Amino acid sequence: MKVAFLLWLILVVVYDFRMRRVPNWLVLAGAVFALGVLALGIGPLGHDWRAALFGAGAGFGFLLLFYATGLMGAGDVKFAGALGLWVGMPALAPIWIIASLMATAHSVLWLSLKRWPIFPRLALLLAGPARASESGDAPTRRLRIIPYAAYLALAAAVWMVWGRQGR
Repeated sequence: MKVAFLLWLILVVVYDFRMRRVPNWLVLAGAVFALGVLALGIGPLGHDWRAALFGAGAGFGFLLLFYATGLMGAGDVKFAGALGLWVGMPALAPIWIIASLMATAHSVLWLSLKRWPIFPRLALLLAGPARASESGDAPTRRLRIIPYAAYLALAAAVWMVWGRQGR
């Protein structure tokens, strides 16, 4: 099941970095698969239903506050809920910390490159793809430049591989 979990995480990382969104079908597929794995008792991190449901609720609920203030996209929030099912409540805090540090590094690097355009292509890559404006005019930059779901997925992979070695 670790391979399936890592494959799902990789899909989220690639999609979020390239498109700056996580599609509903990908979040739903991960959540349904996590529920199936939990029902069979073969989860990659070995937690129970209670930890999984608390993790899903905490992941979704906490990031919902950021969505409500316009700081985060809905895909990031839904992905955090599905991720909580996979990793459970105990692993969620270290994953959030790791992901937040990566997202902070992303934003600091982007802001630095925006101010001092030494590597303009890297700044464009960090900003994400352009999207068409509502009126059909020339593409405009997205407001959300941080692919937070991708960083959550990377942090979850790091946690699964290295964070659980002492257990």
